[in-house]
Amino acid sequence: MLIYGKNVAYEALQKKENIKKIYLVKNFHETEILTMIDKQHLPYKLVERKVLDQMVDGQHQGIVLEVDDYKYASVEELINEDDNFLVILDHIEDPHNLGAIIRTCEAASVRGVIIPKDRAATINSTVIKASAGAINNVKIAMVTNLVNTIKFLKKEGFWIIGTDLNSTSHTKIDYQGKIAIVIGNEGSGISRLVKENCDFMATIKMLGEINSLNASVATGIIVFEALRQRENL
Repeated sequence: MLIYGKNVAYEALQKKENIKKIYLVKNFHETEILTMIDKQHLPYKLVERKVLDQMVDGQHQGIVLEVDDYKYASVEELINEDDNFLVILDHIEDPHNLGAIIRTCEAASVRGVIIPKDRAATINSTVIKASAGAINNVKIAMVTNLVNTIKFLKKEGFWIIGTDLNSTSHTKIDYQGKIAIVIGNEGSGISRLVKENCDFMATIKMLGEINSLNASVATGIIVFEALRQRENL
């Protein structure tokens, strides 16, 4: 898999991931990154910018890394974390949204994100770039059935908090204890079966004419309200 961008490269080098090869634009001059490459004795190749432009579809900032494909965690790994605060994504399709959500989750101390295997964005170079390196600090689990996963989490003592347009204000929900917040698809929201298996439903009150928010924005609002309550901020 190819990943790219200075922040992503820095995080990968700092974590000492299994980097197979590095491609640098000929005038690349980020001293800190170059020093890390040199200290780890990693192979790199200097190329023209147009070569990098052809390799990836995005702002590579002069650096592209070839690494192993992303390794997903199991749901069991997520619930063994000391802080059981999870986010479940119900078929988020836009990789930029997924990356932004992961970045928000990392900032709010969410240590686990669950995504479905089918009809949803998966972890690729675009997601990693959009996460700005945050993906290295958040465990991602991919599951075949969200409803079964939610039922499993409930047996493990989790409260499942869904999101929709007409329900309890997100500021009135109790986010203490083991919780998993469900964020719905960009267009259709949370699916019926997933909603039926939620313990609570939260809504973000809006005063304008538009009645919905971008999925990553909605995630930020709700997870930081949860963080405020959990950390007594």
